[in-house]
Amino acid sequence: MKGSELIADYLVEQKVPYMFGICGHGNVGMLDALHARRDKIQLISPRHEQCAGHMADAYFRVKHRPVATLTSTGPGSANMVMSLATALSDSSAFLAITSNVPTSQMNRAPFQELYAHNQADFPNVLRPVVKRSFQPSRVDMLPLALRQSFDTMVTGRPGPVNLDIPYNLYQEEADVEVPPKAHTLGLHRPAASNADIAAVVALLKDAHKPVFFIGHGATLSEAGPALTALSQRLGVPIITSPNGMGCVPADDEMTLGFIGRNGAYPANQAGRHADVILTVGTRFDDRSSSSWHAGYSWNFPKTKLVHVDIDPQELGRNYPPTVGIVADCKVFCEQMLSAVNEAQIDSGRFASWREQVIAWQKEWEDFIRPNFSTISTPIRPEYVVGQLQKVLPDDVILSLDSGVHHNWFMQFWKPQRAQSMLNSWGYSSMGFGVCGVLGAQLAAPDRPCVAVVGDGGFTMTPYVVCTAVEYNLPCVWIVWNNFAWSAIRDIQYGMFGGRELGTAFYKGAQGPGGERYNPDFAAWARAAGADGVTVTRSEDLAAAVQQAVRNRRPCVIDVHVDAEVRPPSTGTWQLPPTPFKEPLFGKPYIA
Repeated sequence: MKGSELIADYLVEQKVPYMFGICGHGNVGMLDALHARRDKIQLISPRHEQCAGHMADAYFRVKHRPVATLTSTGPGSANMVMSLATALSDSSAFLAITSNVPTSQMNRAPFQELYAHNQADFPNVLRPVVKRSFQPSRVDMLPLALRQSFDTMVTGRPGPVNLDIPYNLYQEEADVEVPPKAHTLGLHRPAASNADIAAVVALLKDAHKPVFFIGHGATLSEAGPALTALSQRLGVPIITSPNGMGCVPADDEMTLGFIGRNGAYPANQAGRHADVILTVGTRFDDRSSSSWHAGYSWNFPKTKLVHVDIDPQELGRNYPPTVGIVADCKVFCEQMLSAVNEAQIDSGRFASWREQVIAWQKEWEDFIRPNFSTISTPIRPEYVVGQLQKVLPDDVILSLDSGVHHNWFMQFWKPQRAQSMLNSWGYSSMGFGVCGVLGAQLAAPDRPCVAVVGDGGFTMTPYVVCTAVEYNLPCVWIVWNNFAWSAIRDIQYGMFGGRELGTAFYKGAQGPGGERYNPDFAAWARAAGADGVTVTRSEDLAAAVQQAVRNRRPCVIDVHVDAEVRPPSTGTWQLPPTPFKEPLFGKPYIA
């Protein structure tokens, strides 16, 4: 078999339906093998390699099955760094097949070889942003590399893997067979020990104010039903990271939302006042811990911590756990449900705690709810979030880009299903939401897929509309148009005396006080063959979104949003050495 045939057949064997990639002289030998198998695996070719990676990442987040990307030598593969870093940061998996110079030319400085430190050295470019990189140098090395690549991607904590292929391997032949199928996600699920479960039960028996804190690990293990049953059995509230949202019922009064500076007030209050935190499949990064300042989101070590994660490196990274457990989140929750029932823990012991949490929920609702119905031009951010929550179907997949709009959705969006709110959380990559919606639509062709993206992020990656038109993908992009890199502009305003430079868009480089500028995004969409609508009045938003979803066509909705309204902070966040700000709503509490 040719190397390219072996690769293609293995992807088919693994039931990979798509390869997202862009042609180049370095991978053209692979394209012929894909052409011969185009009834079994489809090549989807976006207009930029970064987009291919984000599409594969989003596909995995929705489907929990990895697909592959294909890039050429040199710049094409270098464009994958952003999307690989995004996937690695959020524990998302795909196989990044990069191409390299022929083995006979290695270390001779042929076209697009990196050779200053080692021949064909491109895998070292990707080393920090992948779980593992493989570089077979002969066709007979491919079977093992392919199987190990798939095993590595989905075993333990998922992550992207790089398979770097010298050009000649696509065309050269060897007497090889397609290797056996690799593992599938979820086949191997480590459990907590009996001693660890007993220790957690003992903590719960002594607790008066316990809280769950869940993240992407819970989503990846599909622990939602077990988590819901466990929290309802105990009557214990749940705080969710953005990548954990949707795992548990969003409308339940014990689902408190996100924590940290742009979290919900009840979540920060529960974190501050809890005596036991059961953290399942998430980590304490700076944004979900108010930059680790005691009393703003958490009160460790006075608060006892149970930290459960499939990756042992995450245990104790920022807060030493009282009980640290390496386990699959779903298995742990099922074990705990049995143990809680056996121990006959009475949920009534937490009744006063639940009443306190409900009171915080009401305080928060009384504070925020009036702005959700405010009619204004430009449109208030809360109104946009509220209208989308009303008019988008429950099965919508929301693909969110990095930007100030994401802060509003972290704070207020209530996804109705798991794997339906896609965020670039760990790496906060602009372009993920813009491109990822394409992969989400391929993963769930019958569901509406809507991207809410900033004007800055959309302008970075506008070619996505071309891909949607080419492949008839009915994605909708809602551009949060505030004529600025608004999240960074707000940092300038808040931390540097209101001076602004390089964070807002002005015509003719006029600078502050000049005429704000952005392209006509709706016209841009129409030029690409998609639908395009501009919304400047609150009253027109709902109908425009409903019509776009109903049409089942690619569509860009340019929504002019008020840049002067900022998310109400309920925790804090610090960029040292700049001083951190006090919460706008609520106040720290040190136990």
